[in-house]
Amino acid sequence: MSELKEISISELKFNPWEKISKDWFLITSGDESGFNTMTASWGFMGEMWGRNVIETVVRHNRYTFEFMEKNDLFTVSFLPAERKDALKFCGANSGRDCDKAKSAGLTPIFLDGTTAFEEAELVFVCKKLYSADFDLEKLPAEEREKWYAKDPVHRQYFGEIKKVYSK
Repeated sequence: MSELKEISISELKFNPWEKISKDWFLITSGDESGFNTMTASWGFMGEMWGRNVIETVVRHNRYTFEFMEKNDLFTVSFLPAERKDALKFCGANSGRDCDKAKSAGLTPIFLDGTTAFEEAELVFVCKKLYSADFDLEKLPAEEREKWYAKDPVHRQYFGEIKKVYSK
């Protein structure tokens, strides 16, 4: 039985700059029939189109991209600081080559039609609202060179936060 309990989004008290860019998080898409997860440290959260949303990005060459494209739901999971090793593993290895969850010591849980992890201290269940590739021609040249000279473009995903779970 999961220790995660549903809470109201209004109960959240955290700094998104710390949680997203310094602590990192897992983006997970898929369900019991198959899922993949990846570590991320880019994104934002706030209100868009009158809804509470998370925006995150996934490069086209990531295995998680395939799952994000074929599923309407995804989760954003924040792990406690002592699980940074799992985040490092999930960021450095592909689910095409190994069972990332098992290798990282993570326990998948299936809730609300998607996948999260028992070890998470905070989980957002999100429904895709919008996705689009970055238009590299509209980025400043220094950003194009720094982030996309050797790597594929990101697709951004806006997900409406449907549920929040916390320990």
